[in-house]
Amino acid sequence: MNSGTDGREAGRAELWGEFARVGKALGSGTRLQMLDLLAQGERSVESLAQPLGLGVSTASAHLQTLKRAQLVRTRRVKNHVIYTLAGDDVAALLSLVQKVAGTHLAEVERAWQNFAGPGQGEIEEVDRAELLARLDQGSALVLDVRPEGEFAAGHLPGAVSIPVDELTRRLDEVPEDTDIVAYCRGDYCVMAVDAVRVLRSHGRRAYRLNEGLLEWRASGRPVHTGSA
Repeated sequence: MNSGTDGREAGRAELWGEFARVGKALGSGTRLQMLDLLAQGERSVESLAQPLGLGVSTASAHLQTLKRAQLVRTRRVKNHVIYTLAGDDVAALLSLVQKVAGTHLAEVERAWQNFAGPGQGEIEEVDRAELLARLDQGSALVLDVRPEGEFAAGHLPGAVSIPVDELTRRLDEVPEDTDIVAYCRGDYCVMAVDAVRVLRSHGRRAYRLNEGLLEWRASGRPVHTGSA
């Protein structure tokens, strides 16, 4: 084998090794959850560690793996390191991983049913096209049920923010004569499932959007920022 062929073979091995860096970085449920949280907006190490039940040092180690694969970026604010996705293509990659797993692994559906709880399959859903049609007709209210900080970092245009854990005491803010479409972080987020259950139990016409900010962002649709 001549030197030219040797160089090409080495280049091929190097190329696929670089692709594998991304695959290895994605090979952790914890890191995938971190990317899901970062798809909602930038966060500090501490605010990523807390919802995942991790120590700060453990969270930092996972984030460094993601950073080495260039899936996240950082900036420093005083004594805090703030992480953000490297681009909307990372959100699209995470969404695709979920879609492929959901299509080919029966275990995903079983795990989702266990996570979402009994009766999840009975909750009516609408897709993006139907939501946009209803918004054009003025016949629906889009309800963002994520925490307020996530709403401020990015939300669907025209959405109203009522976090799911505040929904029961703020029901008077939800109209009774309008279809309510609730959404949260993504297709496998249970906050919108829980919100629809609460709203339906109080007589509201509530539906779950069959995607969340992750898929909306990954599709390239506009995302608005700022508080309600």
